[in-house]
Parts: sequence; C-alpha cells; structure tokens
Amino acid sequence: MLEKEEIFSKVLRAGRRTYFFDVRATKADDYYITITESKKFTEEDGSFHFKKHKIYLYKEDFAAFSEILEEMTSYVLNHKGEEVISERHQKDFKKEYATERITSEESAPQISNFTDIDFDDI
Repeated sequence: MLEKEEIFSKVLRAGRRTYFFDVRATKADDYYITITESKKFTEEDGSFHFKKHKIYLYKEDFAAFSEILEEMTSYVLNHKGEEVISERHQKDFKKEYATERITSEESAPQISNFTDIDFDDI
C-alpha cells in the first residue's frame, strides 16, 4: 500500500521510543490512522539504528479499538496504579526483588521429610 502525506500528525517521545500518530488518506480519499513505534538501539561502537513497528487503523475499527484500549489501560491503572515499576526505572529493582524473594522463602514452611528418589528406584 502506497502511503500518502500525513494530513494530521502528533508525536509522543517516550525515552528510547517515539510514537508517531498520523492521519492519512486512502486512494478513495477516506481517512485512516497509522501508529508507528520507533525504538532507538545503540551499538557498542556508538552507532545506532531504529526499529519501527506500524499499525494501520481504519475507521470501521475505531470504536472497537478505542473501547478495548480504554478497557486495557483502565485495567492496568486500576490494578497497578500510575507509578512505573521496572528494572529500567528503578535502579535497585533487582536488589529489592531478590530481598523480597529471600524474605518470602525464609517465611515459607520448610519441608524436612523430602526423600531423594532415583529412576532406578522406580
């Protein structure tokens, strides 16, 4: 599909990712939306390249797409809040996770009557 010039565009820069929202026209001069994610990757030698992923969204799908997007974003925000919790955004994430895991393992009941079985025993 040959893409025409953008009719209306917005850009969202989000760290290493950039999202492009573009309104474009079909051959019949109807409108559709493209959403492009562009992610920058830096090589060890300092050079870089971008990987892009694109979604084409047509008018007949707007209502369902919007409804599901709203449902999914609400679900995430209702269950996890707006605070970003990740290894990338929280420098001591691994340390906290490891500490939390050790603490929960220490409080877990210990099984002392485990018997080691070989396949020869079967």
